[in-house]
Amino acid sequence: MSGMLPPALQHDLARFERALLQLADTLSLDLSQFEADHIALRCNQNTTAAQWKETLLTLGVLISENQINGRPICFFSLNEKITVGPLSIDCIELPWPGQRFYPNEGWEHVELVLAGSPETLHARALACLSDSALASPRITLKFSQPGSDKERLPNPTLAVSDGTVTIKFHPYSIREVIAREQE
Repeated sequence: MSGMLPPALQHDLARFERALLQLADTLSLDLSQFEADHIALRCNQNTTAAQWKETLLTLGVLISENQINGRPICFFSLNEKITVGPLSIDCIELPWPGQRFYPNEGWEHVELVLAGSPETLHARALACLSDSALASPRITLKFSQPGSDKERLPNPTLAVSDGTVTIKFHPYSIREVIAREQE
């Protein structure tokens, strides 16, 4: 699949994969033990988002377009999976630009499902990370509760970042969240 991506996104996927594997190593996190829910892009201009949307429509199907945290976010189910390290991913998140500027336009994070109670997600996600990683000044943690106007399923997030790439943990897959929104 990744060969069908535009050259700039294909090239950036290689950068993202190297950075993701480095972050996982720093965290002592075995990515092969997780279900990769989706991979996310970030861009700084509406025209870039619109171009990427048109490209992604040729590689899969738009499964959701919704206002989340004040901006449009699209999710695409891919016809063929993208491989990133040990992860096989068939869904892409494409948000329109918000207030934040991204020094790198391209792949920004991967989201992993840590099935279980939303109330215990943060503790369960932290338990997956090494103590030394949690003590590192390079690693940042962000707990949040992103949501759309239609969201009916609480899907808290723990985002772990080294400033280059981010790994996010959720209790539910984006497809479960979307299915609940459509009920």
